[in-house]
Amino acid sequence: MAKRIFITATNTDIGKTYTSQLLIKALSRLGLRVGVYKPIETGVTSVPSDGNLLYQSALIYNPSLAALSVNDIVTLQYPLPAAPFVANGGKSIDFSLFEKALEKIEALCDIVIIEGAGGLMVPIDEKNMMIDLPRFFNATTFLVSHCRLGCINDTLLSIKALQDAALPFLWGLNCQSDDTSFEATSLPYFQYRFDPFYRIDNDIDAIAQALLDTITL
Repeated sequence: MAKRIFITATNTDIGKTYTSQLLIKALSRLGLRVGVYKPIETGVTSVPSDGNLLYQSALIYNPSLAALSVNDIVTLQYPLPAAPFVANGGKSIDFSLFEKALEKIEALCDIVIIEGAGGLMVPIDEKNMMIDLPRFFNATTFLVSHCRLGCINDTLLSIKALQDAALPFLWGLNCQSDDTSFEATSLPYFQYRFDPFYRIDNDIDAIAQALLDTITL
């Protein structure tokens, strides 16, 4: 079994796929064959856009993935852009489908980046939330947070959920060019509470190494 990293975020549109793409490059620089997997993608009308971005990014560094297709990378695809529970009409989802799909991917890689959908408390079906996936996959979690006003609350809530679930994790902030208030309104608290902490754009190589160190503990 390849090493596994589960990418989640404090909400949707925070930067999971962007962060995953940076990690593909960083882990490849460390000499690893990187695979990607997105168990569920919603809002799919033709090609799963996030899954395809992951696949094309990984393919650059790991050409052996050409043996697969984007449909091997994204197991469940739903047209409604909603939580999987809603997009699938509340039906149960067989998680063994995910493990079978991962077996094909892991035959071609040393480490696999598994990207979730939305945030940790997004419902998958009547029994499972997104936070249940990293335990199912036996994966180390990387939490992506944002730098807009409210990021302190959102980050702390997600960190608490991971801690309460006793899941191994690291986290980082994905600051964007229009997050102009971050330095004044949020950075002082993060420096007080967590200093040092990761900023994804600046620290992706350190994040990649720390994730590997966490996995091998």
